[in-house]
Amino acid sequence: MASSPAQNLSAHQEPVRKRSVPEALLAAMRPKQWTKNLLLFAGFLFTLDRHNILHNLGRAALGFAVFSLLSGATYIVNDIVDVESDRLHPKKRFRPIASGELPVPFAIVMTVVITIAAAAGASQLGLRFEGAAALYCVLTLSYSFFFKHVVIIDLLILASGFVLRAVAGAWAIPVGISVWLVLCTLLLALFLGIEKRQSQLAAVQQGRQGGRQILNEYSADMLGQMSTIVTSALLMSYALYTIQSDSAHKHHYLMATIPFVLYGIFRYLYLVHRQGLGESPDEALIKDKPLLVNIFLWAAATGLIVAQSH
Repeated sequence: MASSPAQNLSAHQEPVRKRSVPEALLAAMRPKQWTKNLLLFAGFLFTLDRHNILHNLGRAALGFAVFSLLSGATYIVNDIVDVESDRLHPKKRFRPIASGELPVPFAIVMTVVITIAAAAGASQLGLRFEGAAALYCVLTLSYSFFFKHVVIIDLLILASGFVLRAVAGAWAIPVGISVWLVLCTLLLALFLGIEKRQSQLAAVQQGRQGGRQILNEYSADMLGQMSTIVTSALLMSYALYTIQSDSAHKHHYLMATIPFVLYGIFRYLYLVHRQGLGESPDEALIKDKPLLVNIFLWAAATGLIVAQSH
């Protein structure tokens, strides 16, 4: 007789205790995933040669808070939509809504409240930022209800959410948006998305229940080829950005940051294929100290190069 999903759970997946409703609400908003919203500070790095650094930092931080609230609200909606399938998943069954810790009616009410709070914050950052935030919500919700079932488009919609974060961060300050920023962000998001799909597919092929239906449309070979193409394009685009872009002409030593990008990509591939962290990019970022140090060094080097150019 085949073992049930509950029997296949490892000890670290069991919940320690039942969460209170406020704790369950926060968990449903997935604060670990908010690391993705750090992209809103990308544009800020290139304003360190200006005089109003603290003002720009404050606006970028407010933008980060707005997108964290919005992403939290959309995660709640996604979990409401996926509640039945999540209950069949060995790990997702412990999410607050799937486990019953967070009642659906209360979750709906709080989603509205959180969205209103995010809209109030977005209104302080200008019309363009509001537009980017609204489009992010539309794309994310369209993904939850429809596009996550459409092969390839599912990856592109997810990647566009990262691009909107970077663009919104630039508009929050405001600072000019480089096409290179958009291209590199798009390719980085596709890289993360493809690696996540590879890990999900591998888990399903090994017998895990509760996998996404869209995985039936992918194969390991297909995703492997897509990963190779996107990874190569990402590395080349970033290298060209540090050489040919307007920022490169203004900040002459940006090429020095290429090794950090190389190491970051290679380290992430190691975490995916040797440590099994591909399904949770947020965990890979939070738990892996070498990757965290590398990101910090890249940001510090970039900030120093920009500030020295003043």
